[in-house]
Amino acid sequence: MNTNKNNIYPNKDCNLCPRLFLYRKNNIDNNPNWYNGAVDSFGSINSEILIVGLAPGLKGANKTGRPFTGDYAGDLLYNTLIKFGLAKGKYLSIKNDNLILKNVRITNSVRCAPPQNKPNADEKKECRKFLVSEIKNMKNLKIILSLGRIAHEEILKSYKLTLNKFKFNHGSIHKLNNNIKLINSYHCSKYNTQTKRLTEQMFDNVIKKIVINFGSIN
Repeated sequence: MNTNKNNIYPNKDCNLCPRLFLYRKNNIDNNPNWYNGAVDSFGSINSEILIVGLAPGLKGANKTGRPFTGDYAGDLLYNTLIKFGLAKGKYLSIKNDNLILKNVRITNSVRCAPPQNKPNADEKKECRKFLVSEIKNMKNLKIILSLGRIAHEEILKSYKLTLNKFKFNHGSIHKLNNNIKLINSYHCSKYNTQTKRLTEQMFDNVIKKIVINFGSIN
């Protein structure tokens, strides 16, 4: 079996994508103490906000077992959420810190770490069913924040929407249906921040936009 009973996410040892399964097997051999599996979402299924990234980082979520935990992207993401009251506690780059998300759930469009952080088209398509199911099971969902263009496109495909009608642009807000809006941000990766494609202020502005424009979220 490759999925859990409610089909929200694959089991840790999912083998639906042969290339990712082999990559994970090699990582298990080289780093047996790492998580090395399909990474579950983090945060309550009852949340109104869903944050969607690309895929687990090899030395981040693939190592720790929690999305955006253990790499620079998590430093920026979680500390920004804390700053704006969408998380509480302290982020320590480990799964068992005291960090608690407040009305936020975090996941990735692809649940297993891909080589060079680049899932192929078949892998994105294979994993899309889990994103579809996750969104369906979030009964209170109001906002989806896409971190990067691939996450943006996978969210649109999950809704069976035409990509060219919803252009990815940092800070843009798209109406997916009568109840749910999609907000775009560049991915909070180390590469993007080092090249200044995404600054801390730019990311602050996106999270602030969520808090200000959707005041019902608490």
